[in-house]
Amino acid sequence: MTPLLEARNVTKLFGGGGIRKKPGTVALHDFSFRVDAEPPTITAIVGESGSGKTTLARLLLGLAAPTSGEVLYRGKDLRQLTTEDRHRFLRDVQVIFQDPYEVYNPFYKVDHVLETPVKKFHLAPTREKARELIEETLNAVGLRPDETLGRHPHQLSGGQRQRIMVARALLLQPRLIIADEPVSMVDASLRATILESLRQLHLKFSISILYITHDLTTAYQIGQNILVMYRGEVAEVGDVDLVVKQPRHPYTQLLIQSIPQADPTHPWQGHELPTNGSAPAAGAAHCTFVDRCPYAMDICRRQTPPLFRTDEHRAVACFLYKESPRLAGTDLEQVLATAAPAETIPA
Repeated sequence: MTPLLEARNVTKLFGGGGIRKKPGTVALHDFSFRVDAEPPTITAIVGESGSGKTTLARLLLGLAAPTSGEVLYRGKDLRQLTTEDRHRFLRDVQVIFQDPYEVYNPFYKVDHVLETPVKKFHLAPTREKARELIEETLNAVGLRPDETLGRHPHQLSGGQRQRIMVARALLLQPRLIIADEPVSMVDASLRATILESLRQLHLKFSISILYITHDLTTAYQIGQNILVMYRGEVAEVGDVDLVVKQPRHPYTQLLIQSIPQADPTHPWQGHELPTNGSAPAAGAAHCTFVDRCPYAMDICRRQTPPLFRTDEHRAVACFLYKESPRLAGTDLEQVLATAAPAETIPA
């Protein structure tokens, strides 16, 4: 079956070149990932700032072009879509950005962001039907139309503004929602509500979700699978329970250890690995984590580790597991679980 959306051996460089031929910054390196049309899944992409998460989102949305490799929609390069295919792509793939306020025009009422897709994609034959559709969609994400419509963005809370953007995405009945840090700018008390709205869209409307975040806690709450990135490459990927509860890659272990625990007998001091010597020269093959890894070996400075399949539903890019079978980067779906997520997200 042709994937709905696929990144195939994608590399993205920023800067570089010029008279001195300086190397560019590698935001994403030889990255492959696919979202199938069926079954719908929720995959969390996790990593610290600079790991390539947002660059990946922009590439998948067609907002940036890869330096090499391809981003394909139903088997067709995003850069070569016909007008008809582009229109279909814009319906099938929707996005929810980090800052909901920046999406709004402060001079318009919030109705505008909902009415525009209804008109552009001819979702309702009359204004009355359009109003009914908008109200029904707002109710689906936990908003009351009489308390939402007719107001300007500044008159609503951050959580309400973000849920309106969830409703806007839902209006088009997409096959995939790319949510880029959707709860990082709302109060902690509202995060569970927004995540639960996304979870319900997945369950009720069979929508796949690509949840991009730096927060392992929310990734664990919503994700079926998780993909941990470091400096533009995949460190660990697989079933979210396996990766979070039994991390194998040293970087994933560092991330898990850095999560504060609600235990007064276990004071949190944070975890930071010291630099383990200088990193290899730019352009040389090596593990991107080698200068911080406490288990670094000579091979780590000479070769880029492939993904080793350590479990049925997990692969790790680390030479500690070199005795395990190798997994091609384009075969990530082999370790991804497709089981349905839990019904609710804990507050």
